[in-house]
Amino acid sequence: MQTTFKLLATACIAGWLALSGLNAAAQTYPTKPLKFLVPFPAGSATDTVGRVVAQAMSDALGQPIAVENKAGANGIPGADSVKAAVGDPYTLLVTTSTTQAANVSLYKKLPYDPVKDFTPIGMIGSTGFILMVKPEFPAKDMKEFVAYAKANKLAYGHGSSGSLVSGALVAQLGGFEALSVPYKGIPPALVDLMGGQLQFAFADVGNAMTQINGGKLKGLGVTTAKRAGKAPNIAPIGDTVKGYEVSAWFALMAPANIPAADAKKLGETLRTVLAKPEVKEKLANAGIDLDVQDSAALARTIDAEIKKWSGWVKLAGITPE
Repeated sequence: MQTTFKLLATACIAGWLALSGLNAAAQTYPTKPLKFLVPFPAGSATDTVGRVVAQAMSDALGQPIAVENKAGANGIPGADSVKAAVGDPYTLLVTTSTTQAANVSLYKKLPYDPVKDFTPIGMIGSTGFILMVKPEFPAKDMKEFVAYAKANKLAYGHGSSGSLVSGALVAQLGGFEALSVPYKGIPPALVDLMGGQLQFAFADVGNAMTQINGGKLKGLGVTTAKRAGKAPNIAPIGDTVKGYEVSAWFALMAPANIPAADAKKLGETLRTVLAKPEVKEKLANAGIDLDVQDSAALARTIDAEIKKWSGWVKLAGITPE
């Protein structure tokens, strides 16, 4: 009887251990909510991209994804806070060419390394900027804008490195001077533009077309080499200002040293949701052109973009802070 009891007890323990092992194996990443940190304000293109992707990935992963905005200083505080979460696969950065490429040339020293301090998850897409003025501005195209800018002292607002370089570069190549005024993001710069405190500003295509379609502002030129799909009637600035071109991109990054399996799952999930028609439509409506890349391709892109933005910053005559 005692032997039988021992055998039963041993069998129960073995079964419990086996079941525990299955339960542990079933608890695969992610097992709790995630956070997407957006280093620019609500209403910005980066914020829109982050919220669209967060919702889609939340549904795919079966966990809530909170979107947190930490704006200011060209995205530096936001990127630095994600860097500090080293090894944490639950804290992700919705990043841009500003934080991962341009800032290297815009600042003498950064509190983070855009390559070493992050794990690339995947590229999402890109956008251009549109030169925005008030409806009554005395220029109907870029040729007239440049002529007016040469004869008058203008001020422009910028809330990202893309909008800063766009403004500095058009002034440098256009042969005129303009005062640059920094903001925490593009939306507040557009508010001051509409209020008359600025004479022009560069806004991402999505934000720009919202204002243009509403009749609050008008667009004179787009920064990309070709016309934007969402703004087919606005000619490239490079058609008038030779050698001019600026574009920005968006990607998902994690802190350095997260588990490889978690990084792989995040990358696969990102690519899966970006292939969904409803996600494509939302991003297209926001003026984002899809450019899906896996982690390895994104890493190569960042290396190339750091060099590209260095060239643009030098061409624009910007002195690093």
